[in-house]
Amino acid sequence: MKIYKSNEGVIKVCFGKMIPTETISGHAFEVCEDQELRGGFLLEQSELKWTFSLDKEDVVYGLGQNMRGMNKRGSIYESFCSDDPNHTPDKKSLYGAHNFFVVQGAKTWGVYLDFAGRIKYDLGFTSPDTSQVSVEGQDVDLYFFEGTFSGIVRQFRKLIGQSYVPPKWAFGYQQSRWSYEDQDKVREVAESFDRHDLPCDAIFLDIDYMENFKDFTISEKRFPDFKAFVDEMKAIDIKLVPIIDAGVKIEPGYDVYEEGIKNDFFVTDKQGKPFVAAVWPGKVHFPDFLNKDARNWFGNFYHQFLEMGIEGFWNDMNEPAIFYSEQGIKEAIAFVKAQEGLNLDIYTFFELKDNILKLSNAEKDYKSMYHIMQTETGEKKLNHYDVHNLYGYNMTRAAAEGFTRYDDHRRYLLLTRASHIGMAKHSGIWTGDNHAWWEHLKLNVHMMPALNMAGFLYAGADTGGFGGDASGELLVRWMQFSLFTPLLRNHAAMGTRVQEPWQFGQHTTEVLRNMMRMRYAFIPYLYSEYMKANLNYEMLFAPLSYVYGDTMSKSVEDQLLFGESMMLAPVMEQNAKGRYVYLPEKMAMWRIESFESLDVLPFTLMEPGHHHVDVPTHEFVTFLLPGKLVPLAKPANRVSKIDTTDLTVIGYVPEKATYTYFDDDGVTNAYQKGVFIETHFEVLKKETSYSISVDTNDHKLRNVTFYLIDDSGKCHVIKQGVPIESMQLV
Repeated sequence: MKIYKSNEGVIKVCFGKMIPTETISGHAFEVCEDQELRGGFLLEQSELKWTFSLDKEDVVYGLGQNMRGMNKRGSIYESFCSDDPNHTPDKKSLYGAHNFFVVQGAKTWGVYLDFAGRIKYDLGFTSPDTSQVSVEGQDVDLYFFEGTFSGIVRQFRKLIGQSYVPPKWAFGYQQSRWSYEDQDKVREVAESFDRHDLPCDAIFLDIDYMENFKDFTISEKRFPDFKAFVDEMKAIDIKLVPIIDAGVKIEPGYDVYEEGIKNDFFVTDKQGKPFVAAVWPGKVHFPDFLNKDARNWFGNFYHQFLEMGIEGFWNDMNEPAIFYSEQGIKEAIAFVKAQEGLNLDIYTFFELKDNILKLSNAEKDYKSMYHIMQTETGEKKLNHYDVHNLYGYNMTRAAAEGFTRYDDHRRYLLLTRASHIGMAKHSGIWTGDNHAWWEHLKLNVHMMPALNMAGFLYAGADTGGFGGDASGELLVRWMQFSLFTPLLRNHAAMGTRVQEPWQFGQHTTEVLRNMMRMRYAFIPYLYSEYMKANLNYEMLFAPLSYVYGDTMSKSVEDQLLFGESMMLAPVMEQNAKGRYVYLPEKMAMWRIESFESLDVLPFTLMEPGHHHVDVPTHEFVTFLLPGKLVPLAKPANRVSKIDTTDLTVIGYVPEKATYTYFDDDGVTNAYQKGVFIETHFEVLKKETSYSISVDTNDHKLRNVTFYLIDDSGKCHVIKQGVPIESMQLV
């Protein structure tokens, strides 16, 4: 064990020589031998076990994409990317491996475990006051942080680097289904959005756009002139987002397969032959994304879609998902045949069933795959099981690096299913194959802060649920939360109820239209807060205790801080027409039905404490923090049509309120060089008036309408042109 310390006070503890994950680089650490460590470490057989105590009031936040509540205390979790669509409370791992958590208590501290394989977390489950972390290996680096909750998150996020930023259009509404099978169906969906006057910026293409599910192919029958169709959609300002899967079909004459074989770019078995598994195309090989040359090769295939005008992709099945392996199916069939004619006892029947059910994503298959990774000392052969959590990360890295080689100035939408910390600088994620369950709306709320902690700012769930049949009420309530998440995508599985916004009757369509238009009204605030959270290593979504230190705030599991100015309290219960809300300080409740409902001044000043608020289905409530402002724009049906020269600014102003609004071209990476629009609003409350200043480098800003709630609860509406940099209202 070796111990190091950075200038910022981060402690690094190294056991053995870890397999490089490349999540942290370029940070200086010096030897620090006398550092006292938290808890005790034990090297036992092939595992490292770390045990530490939890005080009675400690709360545990983090672990990214995982089950159960925001507070992870009292349960067992695993870090091992898993293709499991049934996200029930007993599951221990999902699609991501995000090994960072913070313990908030009398002394607040955090830890990141830099490791590519399986980790198990017993966070006060076996013993309420004791936690144990078990690493399946003895080569791991741990990074320890101390300070405030927010300070620890900033330290960690600085270590892993700035997060991915998509193009601005990707903050618009996105529609998907498995599958819109051909261009006629896609065209019909696009036209339906305009016919129903509903906003939409993108339509996703699932696996049926391909020729026999082969990566980087297009079905000529379903899309006879794909480039022309891309241009047709772009003419109405709709982006198409095709899916790319990890498995490459074994088919002589197929260029991706042929080139992969020729250059030894596929994961191998123990004998060095390309490993054979089966996914959607049938039998496949998996590209060896840990091999830099294979990454470059695969990443370049995206260019042919970019040449046709595609501006976004989603990478899927990249845990990697395995329906069955060639060896696994042989063994299962042999076992089944061996039972033929026998009088099975009940235990043999269960074994028979398990032999089939456990073919998918089998651990023994992962242990039968091998990679070649370039290291500082040369090429190294690695068993896939030991680096499993890096696979989807490096597939998406291959795509992102391919985009940079194609055009290093332009941003593209990139989503992935499997993920690992460090990948957050390359792409966003969606939370995988959820269900149309109210419990999964809650899970979406619980996941967002933990994902932000791990660096994944561009994230969201399949709104309405991927599996199962959504009700109109569930879709409305889910939309009322998702309209704040950076990724807003409605996605549903084959065989489920269609869940486009117009499929639930006229009344529900009208309610959803109002909600979706509010999303576009909020984009100035959402985009501004997103960019500031990225540049300043902050959280976009946070538990109340991120800011508030009272005991009650630590126990709240169904409210979130959203940016610097707002608190969200979504309704997440079927048939509920209201909910309880805890306010840690005096706030202004904003009851939202539509953007136009601003004119009826739907604000109520509420004292700190516990409240029950009525929230009928066609409305939702948010809360404005004192001294902060929220910029809005008039709704539009495309992000490109949002007019940010005419803003509406809302705020609760007891005495003074400020807000710095960030914007940029939404297309390029110029913001990284400091090229952006910055507008600073300041509102001072006087006895009978307001003093308002607007300082901006945006010479196009024309008008600002203010809705200002004072400390008596009265809302003052002030409309003002902005021909000058500063204005005084008396």
